[in-house]
Amino acid sequence: MEYIKRAIEDIALNSDKSFKSVLITGARQTGKTEMIKKIFPKKKYVLIDDPFIEDQANNNPNMFMMLNKPPVIYDEVQRAPGLFRYIKIACDETKDKGLFCLSGSQPFELMEKASESLSGRVGIIELLPLSQREIDRIDFNAPFLPTMEYVQKRQESAKAPEDLWVRIHRGGYPELQDPDVDWGVFFSSYVKTYLERDVRKLSAVQDLNDFRRFMVAVAARTGQMLNYSNIADEIGKDQTTVKAWMSILEASGIIYLLEPYTPSVLKKAIKTPKVYFRDTGLAAYLTRWLTPDTLANGAMSGSFFETFVISEILKSYSNKGIDYRYCVSYYRGRDKKKVRKDGKEYEVESEIDLIIEENGILYPIEIKQSISVTADETSAFLVLDKVEEKKRGCGAIICNCPQPGMLRENILQIPVWYI
Repeated sequence: MEYIKRAIEDIALNSDKSFKSVLITGARQTGKTEMIKKIFPKKKYVLIDDPFIEDQANNNPNMFMMLNKPPVIYDEVQRAPGLFRYIKIACDETKDKGLFCLSGSQPFELMEKASESLSGRVGIIELLPLSQREIDRIDFNAPFLPTMEYVQKRQESAKAPEDLWVRIHRGGYPELQDPDVDWGVFFSSYVKTYLERDVRKLSAVQDLNDFRRFMVAVAARTGQMLNYSNIADEIGKDQTTVKAWMSILEASGIIYLLEPYTPSVLKKAIKTPKVYFRDTGLAAYLTRWLTPDTLANGAMSGSFFETFVISEILKSYSNKGIDYRYCVSYYRGRDKKKVRKDGKEYEVESEIDLIIEENGILYPIEIKQSISVTADETSAFLVLDKVEEKKRGCGAIICNCPQPGMLRENILQIPVWYI
């Protein structure tokens, strides 16, 4: 299959020139190895996943380092944690940059080891599944913001997919961009490998079938507020176990927890995070939506559409080397607002699906899978005006509308493929 250029390649190359080590993290099958080999063709490549090499690296790291001197790539480096000490020593012995490129499939463990041993010596890069921009071979790399300036720049390269739900169902793992790769077989193998290698490594899970049922329960709640008690009751485990297992999914790059926006002035704000699967294809496989059509017309279509949008926005920041964890949140409050549906009036809690903060400005976003939307659906945005130390910026509804447009002053409608 043809190699798909990754948006973060320039960040990785610049980090290699600026730091003595570069650490590429990310979940399994996000394309770390392919990218590293492509952008660092002159570095020696060493796969520590090989049993012989792993044994050598763990039992005689000094000799291993002598045989595999920099500039070098150590792939699956988490399998030889003792190497980090020797990498630190090698970094301290020279002022040269670009000595080591480290990679692996257990982001939490790698980040922990790098923070302990290589602080100030390593540039850390997160590689997520392919974005729609990457799949469409679009070079546009600005982080998403719901502003007219962004829309005007993006429209030069924006391209509507032939079938968005095929994209959502297929997911963003590079191998699945080959139409000859069977979707079910790929994810069956993916889940089996993840459970047997990453889960066993990160925890003391006794029964992997229990953890598999837990993954299915979480996938069925993608796009929802996290309720540990509800999940615990469904799988027959206690909340302490569920919280520990949720940490494993987050640490290994399977899910993302979107934190709530809770400034002190918004006293009615709910303080529970929302859970999102990083890849909609994996979530669809676990919840047994076996075709794009059944997913698009099923009960979870709204949750999957929201998960897809959130994921694409996060990728637009990560691929620019920006730590999005400090600039995205959502709001849900117990202050009621009135809405009309099917000719009837209801009271519902106020909610803003996503808030992006930049330079003291809050950009609110609503996510709807419908084609036609109205400005009335953004009434919750006004709650941000209560935050005196911040300014409410332009807001938007991301939806399936055919073209971007202005719903009212400071409120846009933006097609999902403009992300």
